[in-house]
Amino acid sequence: MSMVMSSNQNSNQGTAKELPAILGGKPVRETKLYYAHQYIDQADIDAVVQVLRSDFLTGGPAIESCEKKLCEITGAKYAVLCANGTAALHIACLAAEIGEGDEVITTPITFAASANCALYCGARPVFADINEETYQIDPADIERKITERTRAFVAVDFGGQSVPQKELLEIRDRHGLIYIEDGAHVIGTSYCGRMNGSFADMTTLSFHPVKTIAGGEGGAVLTDNEEYYQRLLLARSHGITRNRAMMQHVPDGPWYYEQIALSTNYRITEMQAALIESQLNKLQIFAERKKEIVRRYDEVFSKIPGLYVQKETEGSDTVRHLYILRIVPEHLSIDRKQFFEAMGAENIICNVHYIPIYYFPYYEKLGYRKGLCPKAEKLYEEIFTIPLYYAMTDQDVEDVIRAVTRIAAYYEK
Repeated sequence: MSMVMSSNQNSNQGTAKELPAILGGKPVRETKLYYAHQYIDQADIDAVVQVLRSDFLTGGPAIESCEKKLCEITGAKYAVLCANGTAALHIACLAAEIGEGDEVITTPITFAASANCALYCGARPVFADINEETYQIDPADIERKITERTRAFVAVDFGGQSVPQKELLEIRDRHGLIYIEDGAHVIGTSYCGRMNGSFADMTTLSFHPVKTIAGGEGGAVLTDNEEYYQRLLLARSHGITRNRAMMQHVPDGPWYYEQIALSTNYRITEMQAALIESQLNKLQIFAERKKEIVRRYDEVFSKIPGLYVQKETEGSDTVRHLYILRIVPEHLSIDRKQFFEAMGAENIICNVHYIPIYYFPYYEKLGYRKGLCPKAEKLYEEIFTIPLYYAMTDQDVEDVIRAVTRIAAYYEK
């Protein structure tokens, strides 16, 4: 892994040995700044209120309108809104007809749902290691993990950067697999000039409040495949259909419907759909501001020997969901946990993305053990996530920079 090094590690923020707050120095802020936060304006409120005054609270025109908007933005032919990003992954696996005995390859550096979706269907998750510079799933390791049982792979656009689509599509075609893109972080990002959302067989989205587009909860699946689209609609709502072309019995009358598959209720409300569409109208300004913050962070942090800045995936024009900093132990006499706590003392509240999935007790009970993905495990020991969201002020950004640089300068070896 290459590290960017410079003797100008302190930028213009503070002095070389300014005492961090955790050691008695004055915090850079009096109030807490969190790693993520939604932005809601009057247009969002008005959109939700309009739905509340309408005839539909679920299953109405706001959902259809939002799905159309997602297709316009991403270039996907079909969009299916659902309850949340986890539901999106589950119904994508159901649409792919993943089942008992199948294997689904994914990354361990992601939220648990990226692997759980295989378990929900009776399949077994298989973990492939990461690229140690971009932190994305390594296509070469996907190929090493393919067996006769492999049915699909789930690639996660970690932090908002696109996965290497060209290599993944080649793997899909070469091995006859189903490619599900977990795009929970990726809304607004493009790859080689084409918006993410129309590369994979299915791409899932999340609209949790910490994401670029906030819907409270909410998710979606994008696809160009009409057969998958019909299965997704079915899986979203109990496996029940009113589509006469899909029915197996003669209808009793105009009220008639059939359950033809087993699923659950993953529907989304009209209020959420209206909020998501209103947020999508601001995607460009959200993206521009996030890119502006990232450029400022990169400018400073890439010059600090004790920190490594995540490398951009080649071809990705990224709207970041997360900004990840990685400790370089050779240059700092402070570990990740200590750095994390020192940032908290500065009133900068960070996070860690992610604990490798197979570290969890549930996965241990299934027989998974540490050592499966050495690069991912090393990454986990050294990373933390700093604040990045649209509503951050310039002063907020500079506060984060000052906190990071003074801690790094104080503990520089």
